Amino acid sequence: MKCPDEGPRADRGDHGQVIYQHPLAYLLGLEGIALLRAFAGEHDRDFVLARLDEIGRLLDSEELQQGIHATPLSIQEGYAQWAPRYDEPGNELLELEQPVVWEILDGLPVGAALDAACGTGRHAARLAALGHRVIGVDATPEMLEIARRKAPGGEFHEGDLHELPLADDSVDLVVCGIAVSHVPDLVPVFAEVVRVLRPGGHFVLSDSRGRFADIGLPLVRERPDGTYGYMRAWSRLASEYLGAALPLGLQVRRCEELRLRHAVVGADGTDLYDGSPSPEYVPGGVPNIWALHPLAVEATNAALAGKPVAIVWHFQLEAGRR
Repeated sequence: MKCPDEGPRADRGDHGQVIYQHPLAYLLGLEGIALLRAFAGEHDRDFVLARLDEIGRLLDSEELQQGIHATPLSIQEGYAQWAPRYDEPGNELLELEQPVVWEILDGLPVGAALDAACGTGRHAARLAALGHRVIGVDATPEMLEIARRKAPGGEFHEGDLHELPLADDSVDLVVCGIAVSHVPDLVPVFAEVVRVLRPGGHFVLSDSRGRFADIGLPLVRERPDGTYGYMRAWSRLASEYLGAALPLGLQVRRCEELRLRHAVVGADGTDLYDGSPSPEYVPGGVPNIWALHPLAVEATNAALAGKPVAIVWHFQLEAGRR
């Protein structure tokens, strides 16, 4: 049994400035979750013995002996790389979240609507189709360029969730889709939403939940110079959203927690969501989790199937709030 990666080390620095990702860390994490589920009675003896045998094989694999260090990557830099592919079919997180968000939006009064952290404008385009006067704000110019094409009648600004370029009490609706997982503290963001929202207005928020309870997996990208950067992702309890929202006068109208409803990967390595082949694992590069899943199929499915991946909130600001 080999010891993984004895290569160069890097200091963590303050606040986890450098992270270390090793493919075995992810795969053994899946195996561990699967074994805990077996320990709780969800799987039998043969499953447990197969997992223990697989762990030994993974530890001995020559291809899984090298991890990477990654340093912080700005949201602008990370999403600039992602913008051309962000809306491609097969983004299961967005395809789970979007119908729930749109169902809520379809039932709300038409008015002035802000798509905060609008990204490529998928929600902005829906708002425009519903007849809203649309304003979009995002920190990434490359995302805004696509959003302007999707909602050509909208008004778009480069800006930050902490300082929205809007006047007080200026919109009837705020939508924020899959963005606040990158924010360390919800309170100032929610306060800024309440500042621009008219009393009685609506706030529709969706967010990724990570795959393992309170563990939000960072998004890692390779830079043009060959180094690796990551965007931090916070995975929160439902009580944390409530703790930020309720003191500001935001009242809950709906909450949906969205789960993966199927196994993740087939025995042949097929992505069971859309039937496409899983990406090929490249030793020594970014540990792409979708490329790692076929190396531990049963553990992956036991660990991930049926687990929460997103949450959607519908809040309404108290009518007399100010």
